[in-house]
Amino acid sequence: MKTDHLIEMANQIGLFFDSLPDREEALTGIAEHIRKFWEPRMRRALLTELDGAHDDAGFSEIVRAALTQHREALTPAT
Repeated sequence: MKTDHLIEMANQIGLFFDSLPDREEALTGIAEHIRKFWEPRMRRALLTELDGAHDDAGFSEIVRAALTQHREALTPAT
């Protein structure tokens, strides 16, 4: 699975939710969208990439914050 494509898709979701005036609502919205509509292996790959990512990995700031803040809810059950 191409993680750069997953990051691109997550950033597109983040771009939509970034327009919300309430920052916490935006972060929750990003995480909820990814949790509901992405299959577990996609979420696992995205979180793995986040763990090894440097600032230049391509994550937008809001997506990085949403993934970090809501990591537990996004982590698939084993």
